[in-house]
Amino acid sequence: MSRALPGWLVALCALLVAICGWLPWLTSSEGGGRANAIGGVAGAMPVPPPGFGVGQLIVLLSSTLVVAGAMAARGISGRLASTAALAISVVLVVLAVWFYRLYVYPPVTAGYGLYAAGGVALVAVLLSVWAMLAAWASR
Repeated sequence: MSRALPGWLVALCALLVAICGWLPWLTSSEGGGRANAIGGVAGAMPVPPPGFGVGQLIVLLSSTLVVAGAMAARGISGRLASTAALAISVVLVVLAVWFYRLYVYPPVTAGYGLYAAGGVALVAVLLSVWAMLAAWASR
């Protein structure tokens, strides 16, 4: 069971990143607008994020990370799944930083959803390393 635990924790982190996609990632001091990662806008935002972009890609990749984490936890291609989980989680962190660089500028500030998703994705990187070490040490 100890080898399966990091994979399930990676899947849990990925699920949390997907949920964070619905939280406010951008807030505006002009008009009190909010925007989330999937493109939803409430209130007045100066320039809302376009159709399919970085935020939607983050949510899409988080669902693939759920699958990779669950595969690593169940031992289904454990080495490959844990390596893929590490790669996907690193890409999620890079995309969160890229989202910040693209859309956070005055008067738009980062919302708590962006910070939560970035932090959970960073935890997923560490847990993916643990899952990968456990999978590669199992043989």
